Amino acid sequence: MTFNIGAIAIDRVEEAHGPAFPPDYLLPEWDPAVLEEHKDWLFPRHFHARTNRFITSLHSWVVRTKHHTILIDTCAGNHKERPHSPLFHMKDTPYLERLAAAGVDPGQVDFVMCTHLHIDHVGWNTRLDNGRWVPTFPNAKYVFSKTDRDFWDPAKNPSLDEEARQIFADSVHPVIAAGQDRLVAEDDQLDDNLFIKGAPGHTPGQIMLQAKDGGQEGLFTGDAMHHPIQVYQPRWSSRFCTDPVQSADTREKILGHCADCDALMLPAHFGAPHAGRVRRRGDGFTFAFEE
Repeated sequence: MTFNIGAIAIDRVEEAHGPAFPPDYLLPEWDPAVLEEHKDWLFPRHFHARTNRFITSLHSWVVRTKHHTILIDTCAGNHKERPHSPLFHMKDTPYLERLAAAGVDPGQVDFVMCTHLHIDHVGWNTRLDNGRWVPTFPNAKYVFSKTDRDFWDPAKNPSLDEEARQIFADSVHPVIAAGQDRLVAEDDQLDDNLFIKGAPGHTPGQIMLQAKDGGQEGLFTGDAMHHPIQVYQPRWSSRFCTDPVQSADTREKILGHCADCDALMLPAHFGAPHAGRVRRRGDGFTFAFEE
């Protein structure tokens, strides 16, 4: 399914989709009572009853404007040593073939935007070439939040654990070494229709991409939300958030903005059909997927 924001075309390229984390692992404040309350939409597309796990999608968004082709978040990647994260360890998926099926050759990508530098958002930044990690998209500028890049750079943050250091070494540093990185801050602009917005909390410098054209808006929210249940429970932050309170504050701001502006929300991990509209309901929000 292709989504449209005015003349901007948006396609999803999948790396993986299916049961992932148990809800009480992903969301430490999880209350099982919500299963009954929201069963009309949770099952079967967003909760896998047999394994008691959330359905999670791992995908990139391909955004095509009249000027540029942009790839947002590059999933986990192939052949990456991730022994501490079995879901992402030594994957071997046909991601590049799926990208080609969406009509995109790696050499045609103008920007690769990483909303943040977590394990499942930077993997396809690089590929193995004769034993070396090289940028997968040879003509692209890779867009990193300066705040986020500095936080995840072992040279600037010596407290990082072994896995975070490895992620930076094989999926971020080769891009910097090739001179293909572009550091941005909130309210920077990629082209006439694409704007950088801050979304801190999940990581210190997480960013979003706002697309605007023809009076319409889309918002690529990264990991400000991992699962649609967080639309209904916006104070529930994931265990992977560096600042859960700030993450919840950011989430509430995003939901309010999307509801008030009728912006199409395009998160990084929602199950099918992956994107939708936020509506206000009383003091809270509901979500309507774009079918």
